[in-house]
Amino acid sequence: MRVNRPGIILALLCASLGYAQSARHEVKAILDHSLQPREVVTFQLQEYLLRRAPQLPAPASAAEWTGQAAKIRRHLVDDVFFHGWPRAWVDAPPQFEDLGPIDSGKGYHRRKLRYEIVPGLYSTAILYEPENPGSLRPAVLHLMGHFMEDGKSAEFGQKLCINLALRGIVALNLEWLGTGELQNKESLHWFAADLDLDGMNGAGLFYLAMRRGLDYLAAKPNVDPKRLGVTGLSGGGWQTIILSSLDDRVYASVPVAGYTSFAGRLPIAATEMGDSEQEPTDFLAGQDYPTLTAARAPLPTLLINNAEDDCCYRAPLVKPYIFDPVRPFFALYGKQDAFEFHENTDPSDHNYGLDNRQQAYRFFAKAFGLPVTDKEIPVDAEVKSYNELAVGLPEGNLTILGLARKQAAEITRPAIPADAAARAHWAQAEREKLKAVVRFDPLEVREVWRVGGTKSKGMESLWFRFGLNDGLSATGIWIKAIATPSDAPLAVVLDDRGMKAAGEQVWNRLPWVANLVERGQQVLVLDLLFTGEAAPDKVLYPFAEGLAATGKRALGIEAAQLIALVRWAGEQWKPQQFRLETAGLRNQVAGLVAAAIEPRLFSDVVTYAGMENLRYLLDAPVDFLEAPDMFCLDLYKDFDLDRLATIAGPTRVVALENLKLAPKAESAAGTPK
Repeated sequence: MRVNRPGIILALLCASLGYAQSARHEVKAILDHSLQPREVVTFQLQEYLLRRAPQLPAPASAAEWTGQAAKIRRHLVDDVFFHGWPRAWVDAPPQFEDLGPIDSGKGYHRRKLRYEIVPGLYSTAILYEPENPGSLRPAVLHLMGHFMEDGKSAEFGQKLCINLALRGIVALNLEWLGTGELQNKESLHWFAADLDLDGMNGAGLFYLAMRRGLDYLAAKPNVDPKRLGVTGLSGGGWQTIILSSLDDRVYASVPVAGYTSFAGRLPIAATEMGDSEQEPTDFLAGQDYPTLTAARAPLPTLLINNAEDDCCYRAPLVKPYIFDPVRPFFALYGKQDAFEFHENTDPSDHNYGLDNRQQAYRFFAKAFGLPVTDKEIPVDAEVKSYNELAVGLPEGNLTILGLARKQAAEITRPAIPADAAARAHWAQAEREKLKAVVRFDPLEVREVWRVGGTKSKGMESLWFRFGLNDGLSATGIWIKAIATPSDAPLAVVLDDRGMKAAGEQVWNRLPWVANLVERGQQVLVLDLLFTGEAAPDKVLYPFAEGLAATGKRALGIEAAQLIALVRWAGEQWKPQQFRLETAGLRNQVAGLVAAAIEPRLFSDVVTYAGMENLRYLLDAPVDFLEAPDMFCLDLYKDFDLDRLATIAGPTRVVALENLKLAPKAESAAGTPK
């Protein structure tokens, strides 16, 4: 009998392709199931962070609190804000340049100033002075918020500063990073996280910028350094409480709608956690904004909040957190009257309008020993346009991202030892350093819920929700061909877009998960914290930001989850070996960190669509809002992906189809108006 070999081969090939296509659809259908509402993750994160929220101290005396407050100030300034910053920058005297007068009304003068924040990055300011300098004057530093277009030309700020000058108070209005003349897409405040990568707490830049203004006023010959005040709205209110609590040169403070406690923010974290400088890394590890407010005692402090604020920090919501529990601290000194709260009801929205300004005039006059007048002097005709107040910046003025890139280019690391024994010793030391950088704490799988499964068409699956012993969770789906041995090698799959996307993913023209199953492997597809159905339901960054602020790191938790889940899987299925495959830069880094911490956990780590190095995060640049877990303080300063791969040895690390940088034009120093 004549055998039609080509026909048989074709039939077998068609059957194989048919099975592959069927397997692909089956895998996709399995991975498309929902295992956990993302609202559950949001609640878990809120509870987790609430447990980490700092509590107010309970000093027994004024002397005890004075000592505690001084230690808190030193810690926050030296260990948090200026973590990793060059001392030459931190200790540099103020460098202000007077660029001449602006046409002003009767009774005061205005001048344009430009000043250096750090080498290569300048800002601008407007100085308002009484017409007759006379004896030493009190001075107020006015700090702006997120008034992106207007910046220091905002009408309310001009009216406030003019009125202060007319009352005999020197006023300095600083341009804020990313606003007004400094407005630039590369100076969005989220880029402070890129400085964290370089090993410099990004909030340090903001603290330096505001402190330069105070330095200038304190050194000014006609200013009384014992009568300095600070005020500002919104982001300016945040700056006010930070500077006036941490710098004891500030005598009087009026923050307006700028902050609340961490616990007060958590219920609305998805909308009001604030920019990265407002919840900086490690800032909330041991103290909170009520602590800083208490550190103002016994000095004059007026908190202003708006009853129906349409931005943030409504008075009825924040007063129980930042005013009521702080009053006893002022009472320790017998200075209850020095601590005030004003609730604005006209116009009641997010404002530093007439009512709030008049409260400030009254308060500063009383604090500085001046005649108390709370009525605003009409100065509408004196308000200048943006262009009239524009000072001008040097060509090539750095942006926040530009500064981060510049610092990244200067990072150097010791060479990896060539000798095997020396390399092993080096790897162990680097492993411990990595654990400290990502704040790694081992986790255990506490609860396992089997929420579903399938067994048909030659394939079986089980669906899991995992509860970890820290109260957070992950989800996973285990898949294998029924004919595959129970101890077959197990591939752990992580996709930045979640496990549902993993079912559709194709690499090298082959369906990713289905191909692994067809090759006779067990597959465990996981959604770790902040991925897929293990991510909060609205946005990632407020919670990653909250973790970092309270002393944890999202990246460290993700790596700990992965290690715990792989260990659990080892006990469950006892596979011959584990292999890790990731898609996307976030899981690439989490996977490499886990492999570096537990170097014999995986036989292989294969990454798709990842980065060649961590510098990609700055050069692309990667949006902090989309990958907040990657911007881990000191990570790029101390490590890069090749070093993580070396530390992970003997695990074999292979990177495929890395992301490429898109060509782009150089950014300008600022956005012209």
